[in-house]
Amino acid sequence: MRRVIHLALGRTEYARAYALQHELHRMRCQGMIGDVLITVEHDPVFTIGRSGSRTNIRVSEQERKRVGIPVYEIERGGDITYHGPGQLVCYPIIDLRDYGRDIKRYITSLEQAMIDLCADWNVSADRRTGYPGVWVGERKIASIGVSVRHWVTQHGLAFNVDVNKKHFAMINPCGLPIETVSLVDLPSDDVALEEVTMQYVTERLLEHMESIFGWSITAQDPNEYWRKLDG
Repeated sequence: MRRVIHLALGRTEYARAYALQHELHRMRCQGMIGDVLITVEHDPVFTIGRSGSRTNIRVSEQERKRVGIPVYEIERGGDITYHGPGQLVCYPIIDLRDYGRDIKRYITSLEQAMIDLCADWNVSADRRTGYPGVWVGERKIASIGVSVRHWVTQHGLAFNVDVNKKHFAMINPCGLPIETVSLVDLPSDDVALEEVTMQYVTERLLEHMESIFGWSITAQDPNEYWRKLDG
């Protein structure tokens, strides 16, 4: 079992969490810390990966600014996506040299954790060849976009628990003309909607990640790392 530190950031603006990711990535590359897992719920934001384009924003610049959704162009793979309240975002910062140096396997494992998570609510989810992420039929419930430098990962996954559909409709998610869906839209009649909370969904995701990656996840107060970041 590999010990992994879990930093639960709660509701945090994207730029601040992004800066923390970079600092933790630097520390992991230099061997100053072990593997770390961040969970966070962002304020509304669009992020564009290496293969992305602002042309996949479907509203005018004026409308985007009126709604107050910033855009960040970042180094992860993939195209454009949305993060916001009601979405569980998870950033593993791990050294893949300890996991066979296999990026494809790593991405597949992230997908499997979310497929298993959907199954907890009797939702049948799967992969689609050539399109990283997790799908329920033709609708996308989760996205994956990672970057790997010096074999240490950054960025990760975003799972829709109860996301603002109007915000997602402002873009072509992943550069595709697709519909997204949230977990709250899908449970069957024999599953209580009261269980679809961010805290409980996070707990279940971490349990699946422990099983798949062979981790022992230990919660740690993120304030120590915030203090280092803030100087």
